[in-house]
Amino acid sequence: MTPTPVPRAALWRRRLLALAAGIAAALAHPPFGLLPGLLGYALLLHLIDAAPGTRPLRSAFLRGWLAGLAYFAVGTWWIGEAFLVDAANQGWMAPFAVAAMAAGLALFWGAAALLYRLVRPPGIARVLVFAGTFAAFEWLRGHVLTGFPWNLPGETWRAGSAPSQAAAVVGAYGLTWITLAIAAAPAVWRDGRRGRFAVLAAALAVAGLYGGGALRLATPIAAAPAAPTVRIVQPNIGQSVKWDAASFQAIVRRYVGLTAQPSRSGRPPDIVIWPEGALPAAANDYLAPGTWTRQAILQAIRPGQLLLIGGYRSEGPIERPIYYNSLVALRREGDALVVLGVYDKHRLVPFGEYLPMDAALTRLGVKSLAHLGDGFATGPRPAPLRLSPSLTIQPLICYEALFPRLAGPAAVRALVNVSNDAWFGVTSGPLQHLNLASYRAIEAGAPMARATPTGVSAMVDARGRVIPGARLGLGQSGVIDTVLPPTAAAPPYVQLGDWPFLILLLASAAATVTRPRAGTGLKSDWLARIRLK
Repeated sequence: MTPTPVPRAALWRRRLLALAAGIAAALAHPPFGLLPGLLGYALLLHLIDAAPGTRPLRSAFLRGWLAGLAYFAVGTWWIGEAFLVDAANQGWMAPFAVAAMAAGLALFWGAAALLYRLVRPPGIARVLVFAGTFAAFEWLRGHVLTGFPWNLPGETWRAGSAPSQAAAVVGAYGLTWITLAIAAAPAVWRDGRRGRFAVLAAALAVAGLYGGGALRLATPIAAAPAAPTVRIVQPNIGQSVKWDAASFQAIVRRYVGLTAQPSRSGRPPDIVIWPEGALPAAANDYLAPGTWTRQAILQAIRPGQLLLIGGYRSEGPIERPIYYNSLVALRREGDALVVLGVYDKHRLVPFGEYLPMDAALTRLGVKSLAHLGDGFATGPRPAPLRLSPSLTIQPLICYEALFPRLAGPAAVRALVNVSNDAWFGVTSGPLQHLNLASYRAIEAGAPMARATPTGVSAMVDARGRVIPGARLGLGQSGVIDTVLPPTAAAPPYVQLGDWPFLILLLASAAATVTRPRAGTGLKSDWLARIRLK
């Protein structure tokens, strides 16, 4: 029997609803924080289930893609600001870049919707399958072409809130599966008694997230003896000003002035942190012996002080240098600056710091946002820097802080995230970045010091909470002087990694072979459909 075609008006209505589902889910994320928007996932599940029988897989893909298009347009519109830094030459590209970014990332949602529609089982088990397919494709989004795991559904919960604490056990990807399963459950409410049971189970899961998280937040972290004091420098220097050669001296003076200013407590900070790309010059040049910049930096810090500078450096012959986006750790010893360690960024931003398929895209005229024509070279896999017998840090440069478990299971005293969010102006991007980066503190059980040139800089504790008074917002200039918060006992995620996430995916895979109940008339068993074909 040929399925009855769906009226065109109804099709367009459902496509608009798919866009609405994506917008709602995106608005649930900080800084908006409209958590009822999570019901957008239930709407999306309903729309994919309702894909017409004439071309169900194509319709499912389109509805998933449309939802993703809206989700990523709302979540990443701020990338257009990067093109406005050089508006005369690149401003025209801003709308196309935003549209291309959203459309490309939405392909993962479209593929997830297609796979879900292909393998979905009958009954309430399809909630688990929906959570598993979308969570799996979100993992792929975080790994393909170095990955861009911005605004994972599991990071909808504000970092430091009770539900976010589940990341200490299952990580952001595991929490993505849980969040999707909870949020999609209302879609099966009309499946009789079992559907209502699924919604009740989802409500109990939400209560568990809040209850378990509240208990964890109420558990004190033992204070560390002789904790170092930290100064985070935020000069509020815009990106367009940085690349003005005439402003270089003023930029250096701004940084050294904030570094050298007396602290309110009267105790000089043990560690000073400058953000990514602090000075618009190669570290090899401004730290070279005999330069006025090296002397200015030397005079700004006290003997024994540590200075962490985010900036680029070069290696190799002058005619063909290789550039790295790096963090350099320095200590003043007498009248000398001693380099204690160098960390080179491992996860580079595609189309920002390097061009995937460089030769082909260069011929097409696609330009990198970086001001270094050849982009950056990839550093080795992230490893901690040991700066003293009692201080081991894990640097994370810019969007490296988006990646769960990037540093591996090694124990560290603190995470240090230096980022140049000045590219994105006064938008939601820097606010979202702080939230996403703070999840790494939850997963590692270690505090995070975050330094940016224009905001948002902050000191985050091992539970993902910003320390009161230790935050500089967008457009603010100054320093954050605070004591480094204590490190918590290693949370389960440090040892288990993504094994809990894999187990959840296996549960979703097992749910795909659920058999229909007698008398339902459903023929949704994908194995049976393949055999019939």
